[in-house]
Amino acid sequence: AAGGRALPQLSDDIPFRVNWPGTEFSLPTTGVLYKEDNYIIMTTVDKEKYKCILPLIASGNEEEEKDYKGPTPGELLEPLFKQSSCSYRIESYWTYEVCHGKHIRQYHEEKETGQKINIQEYYLGNMMIKNPLSEPDQEEKENPKDSAKEIPTKNIEGQMTPYYPVEMGNGTPCSLRQNLPRSSTVMYICHPEAKHEILSVAEVTTCEYEVVILTPLLCNHPKYRFRASPVNDIFCQSLPGSPLKPHNLEQLEKQQEMMKMPFRRVKEEEMHSTKEEKFSSIHKPVAVGSHQLLTVGTTHISKLTDDQLIKEFLSGSYCFHGGVGWWKYEFCYGRYVHQYHEDKESGKTSVVVGTWSKEEHIEWSRKNAARTYYLREDGTQTVRMVSHFYGNGDVCDLTDKPRQVTVKLKCKESDSPHAVTIYMLEPHSCQYILGVESPVICKILDTADEYGLLSVPG
Repeated sequence: AAGGRALPQLSDDIPFRVNWPGTEFSLPTTGVLYKEDNYIIMTTVDKEKYKCILPLIASGNEEEEKDYKGPTPGELLEPLFKQSSCSYRIESYWTYEVCHGKHIRQYHEEKETGQKINIQEYYLGNMMIKNPLSEPDQEEKENPKDSAKEIPTKNIEGQMTPYYPVEMGNGTPCSLRQNLPRSSTVMYICHPEAKHEILSVAEVTTCEYEVVILTPLLCNHPKYRFRASPVNDIFCQSLPGSPLKPHNLEQLEKQQEMMKMPFRRVKEEEMHSTKEEKFSSIHKPVAVGSHQLLTVGTTHISKLTDDQLIKEFLSGSYCFHGGVGWWKYEFCYGRYVHQYHEDKESGKTSVVVGTWSKEEHIEWSRKNAARTYYLREDGTQTVRMVSHFYGNGDVCDLTDKPRQVTVKLKCKESDSPHAVTIYMLEPHSCQYILGVESPVICKILDTADEYGLLSVPG
């Protein structure tokens, strides 16, 4: 029952939070509105009953949106396209150029002594129709009701934000996709103080990109305005005979708290604790590297002690995995660096970025800094980072040479010895830098010799 009221359609764009205030509490009088009769009765699998009072979700702009008869988003953006203006984003290696209504270009300039400037460039998309804003606008004028439902949104810093998409195709052919042309979606987003700058460029799948542009021009359209998205509270009061909070939820929260605690060795009596029986079968072992974590009591306990973890890392049998987006990375110390993508349909695509040769690394370290130091306040030095060279990877289509990578190992403090951050940069075609940060590395950095090679401490 919902107090005789029909429940609104649920949307992922509106975040909610469930509170368990008990029977003695007053509904908030500011912010989101509540009414005593706007509730539902919730019953758990254990027959615990709760009266959950729902917030009245209503957009203050609904009437304005309904009555809006001004320019379409395409018409609002038209001045930007007619001016033939371009926006730029400069990153560590690449510069991104978005010429609105024309093209998106990614390029890098290198000056060589006594020679002309060498430009490496890719077109991520070109405009394929004369007026990129005409077709969507025409549809919107003809079917205003339909178009209202189809305004797409993107999560920008935790905020579901409406955007106006412009598709660009026919870019530079992509060797990783049978020479299909690169393509991009340019997402125009309202921001009152922006100057048409590029917020982000992301490769969502191989050679397909999303470019987010902030512009004040869209802000005159009520459906594209920036909106705050506060978390809406749902208040669930326990009914007679039910605990303040569901028993299973209490247990789950305890488990989550325990998982945040530092990892520790398991006592024999804990291994056979009868408490285990109470925990749900959903807590399956979690893979970390090539090892599993055991579910014991209320927390995941690693099979590996710190010393054993370090030994296995240095032997190459305990590998780090990481990376976000299309490509993930596997780093096995003293063995190799792989870049891979897993897909349910096509399986696993793997590229060897570099393989280890101690002789090649030592030769490399004679010309490059294998160790960098950090100066402490007391004047002493400690190793901040070591760099290792992995060459002889798969041959690169662009250079016809084997891929190679410099792995930079840094200390990253964390409660969990398994925490790892991995990221990859490509300052030159098929010549990579792999950043690896982990607590495991903290314990062995000071063992680095003149070539940056590590050993088991003690």
